[in-house]
Amino acid sequence: MKPGYLILQNGSVYKGFRFGAEKSSVGELVFTTGMCGYIETLTDPSYAGQTVLQTFPLIGNYGIIPEDFEGKSALTGYVVREYCDFPSNFRSRYTLDEYLKENGIPGLYGVDTRQITREIRDAGVMNAAITDVPPEGKNDSIFAALASYRVSDVLPAVTCKEKYVAKMIGDPTAAENSSPLIKHRVALLDYGLKQNIVGELTRRGCEVNVFPADTNASEIIDGGFDGVMLSNGPGDPADDTFQIAQIGKLLGKLPVFGICLGHQLTALAAGGSTYKLKFGHRGVNQPVKSLKCGRTYITSQNHGYAVDPESVAGKGTLSFVNANDGTCEGIDYPSLSAFTVQFHPEARSGPHDTSFLFDRFIRMMEGGEA
Repeated sequence: MKPGYLILQNGSVYKGFRFGAEKSSVGELVFTTGMCGYIETLTDPSYAGQTVLQTFPLIGNYGIIPEDFEGKSALTGYVVREYCDFPSNFRSRYTLDEYLKENGIPGLYGVDTRQITREIRDAGVMNAAITDVPPEGKNDSIFAALASYRVSDVLPAVTCKEKYVAKMIGDPTAAENSSPLIKHRVALLDYGLKQNIVGELTRRGCEVNVFPADTNASEIIDGGFDGVMLSNGPGDPADDTFQIAQIGKLLGKLPVFGICLGHQLTALAAGGSTYKLKFGHRGVNQPVKSLKCGRTYITSQNHGYAVDPESVAGKGTLSFVNANDGTCEGIDYPSLSAFTVQFHPEARSGPHDTSFLFDRFIRMMEGGEA
């Protein structure tokens, strides 16, 4: 067991043990509260530039299952209370430690994740380093690196390099060769997409054409598509000025459905604003209330920024709010034939409460509800 250290920007130091890639790292330290779904967390591109701490104490017990990957891992580090190096699952291919080594992600275990989570909740999200040696006092160079670090320029690292037509994903519970017939052609802008977004669309009979994040709006407008899907992704949405400008050109031209970063970028394209949350919403148990029907749904979320709903007044109306803190979780843009949500209705991992939003997108492409 090789000793290792988690060094927080505020000066706190936690001693644990190293696993995963044998290197040091600096990243924005965030926590996620899911009791399951660590594979989807590890492979969610929205975590680019971040070191992820799991609040659930035992991680790795069902191994690594490539069929459950959501995308390419972009974490800077991984912190757990206890990791299991002997997984028990008939679908498991290899261990968590092997996965982290294979993907160059340094890990740390054996630390008090409850106390670290308390620090983040009290002080807010902060940067942290995983190293082999503790700092030599408050003037150690690691603190200068932590103070200057910022998650930036992450979109190019997580988007696809060229456009492609996504593989058809049928209903996994249906008989073989029962994938639905193509009914709609969708342009999906990849800001770091989770693969089950593709799955939800193809299972509803959509041909999903995936485009890089730097695609011009004209290519989509002239492409004969029935609708536009804006994916999740990492970083500060206000940094993505090119993408914001292109979404502005798409609004009102085609039906648009945005998720997570796509939700934030749409608000900015509509003249709105975003702000950074104290410690964000990350996990599979986030309650969201619909302002239309009053029902509360349990959702999967991963974001550190939120939309100011007042900033889009006149163009958009608030549709969902977070039941814990009242922050914006969804906006409808009736005059622009668009709607967006902050949470993940594709829900891998997580509850399936809000998958009906994909059905709403289908109705919009068929000329129905806006």
